[in-house]
Amino acid sequence: MTRQVTMSEDRSFIFDGGRTGALLLHGLGGTPVEMRFVAQALARAGMTVLCPQLAAHTGSFDELQESRWQDWYASAEAALDQLRRRCDTVIVAGLSMGAVLALMLTAERKKDVDGAVLYAPTLTLDGWGVPWYARLFKLVQQKSLAKWFNFAERAPYGVKDLRVRARVTAAIESGDSSTAGMLKVPGGAMFELGGLVSAVRERAREIQQPVLLVHPRHDDRASIHNSFWLQRNLAGTVDMVVLDDSYHVVTVDRQRHVVADRTIAFVKTIEGAKDKRGSTVVEMPMGASRKVLSAA
Repeated sequence: MTRQVTMSEDRSFIFDGGRTGALLLHGLGGTPVEMRFVAQALARAGMTVLCPQLAAHTGSFDELQESRWQDWYASAEAALDQLRRRCDTVIVAGLSMGAVLALMLTAERKKDVDGAVLYAPTLTLDGWGVPWYARLFKLVQQKSLAKWFNFAERAPYGVKDLRVRARVTAAIESGDSSTAGMLKVPGGAMFELGGLVSAVRERAREIQQPVLLVHPRHDDRASIHNSFWLQRNLAGTVDMVVLDDSYHVVTVDRQRHVVADRTIAFVKTIEGAKDKRGSTVVEMPMGASRKVLSAA
């Protein structure tokens, strides 16, 4: 049974639109704000868009420290239920840890999720900006020990665009977690992320819904090899967009317009397939080639 986790003011938002819905999930220690640009673009394209605040986020450090990944998942699942009541077709998209949650929803709720979009999915923290000692964290096997570690935000904060980075830096220095997310991610939450990743890795070959991967070539937090692993191991059709001028937080960085446009095109493809077949699940023989696109 999922525990109840005390939350601060709910920063979730929704844009009412048509019968196609998009559920957008923010990253670990992040906030719904990081999804707003893409959400607005999808709304202008006629979709109903819901961006929930995940459990224990934008609250206190201790709340996030004590939360479990099942709590984050429960809040994402509740948002999916809310969106499904409004929409006939639903895609789930997420950034970083939110992308991993999106995959878990896709595996668990096969009849309710018609496709997934994964922005810089984070299975392993192996980007060029991650300190070498942070990678040793995977050796920690107990949450009680993990709580002794903290992961402080550091430049370039996952953002290549200097103007956007300046705004992010100002928000971080202001200490307002509702805007910038956590100044540091507690080790307990990072430990829970590891548990979520392990669960998703075990379920990857069950996922037959179409998936769009969007990953920066020079991701400072999670290298592109994270998406390559998913490309090889997901069971359904997988398209991949490689960004050449962004860092980790692709939903706010220089190529955010590309991210939004490719997401809209992906959703339109799903809508078309559903109109023709009555189902969005397109089976693909294992070992078949995957399509890789590059963003100019």
